Amino acid sequence: MEHSEFRRSNRSARELFRLLPKHYDLFAELLSFGQNRRWRRRMVDQVAVGAPATILDVATGTAGVARQMAACTDAYVIGVDITEEMVQLGWRKVARQGFKGRIQLLLAAGEKLPFRDSSFDALAFTYLLRYVPDPGQTLRELARVIRPGGRMVNLEFLVPPNRFWRFWWRLYTGRLLPVAGRLGGRAWIEVGSFLGPSISEHYRRYPLEWHIDAWKQAGMGTVRFSVMSLGGGLVMWGTKRGG
Repeated sequence: MEHSEFRRSNRSARELFRLLPKHYDLFAELLSFGQNRRWRRRMVDQVAVGAPATILDVATGTAGVARQMAACTDAYVIGVDITEEMVQLGWRKVARQGFKGRIQLLLAAGEKLPFRDSSFDALAFTYLLRYVPDPGQTLRELARVIRPGGRMVNLEFLVPPNRFWRFWWRLYTGRLLPVAGRLGGRAWIEVGSFLGPSISEHYRRYPLEWHIDAWKQAGMGTVRFSVMSLGGGLVMWGTKRGG
């Protein structure tokens, strides 16, 4: 991957998300009809398997997943994100919930993590692969920092495989979501217009079968997934080989 492409990808993601933090958690729930919360809970349940002592949360945003993982495990959680505004709000939420000694937040990109090999018992990443230029390389980088036998879990949107639900999904993401985004101002209008095409294009280039194979090539074994909310969401998990 060219360094210029890497910088361009990260810059685009920062610009998209830097104006969102103020109402990010609220609008994430509203625009997903409350399903984002269910998906996160399923993801966190998978991360908690095996009682990890250390967890890395990549693309942590306002640390919503990191806070949930700290609440339901005894693990020390490090969250990383490339958007400074998100991390700043995340720190305030962490302090408000009393997790300051259990959660650390850093500015870092999932494509180039500042950690040694096998540093964490588990790793979670959320809505990440659509924003990187090389998803396969990013998966290898994520798997690198997990110890053998540790778990990797991902939450992502999905295009419904059923034709009937796919029709309604396209209507919502293509017509209604951009309009609903106006409730949150200019930044959310941009996200509402971007989200549907971004998801569709990602799975056109990288179908679900590709993701499963890419996880295995990155060193993850026993890769499993759960399709959520009639195909609108996807939780995927696996265990790093060698444990």
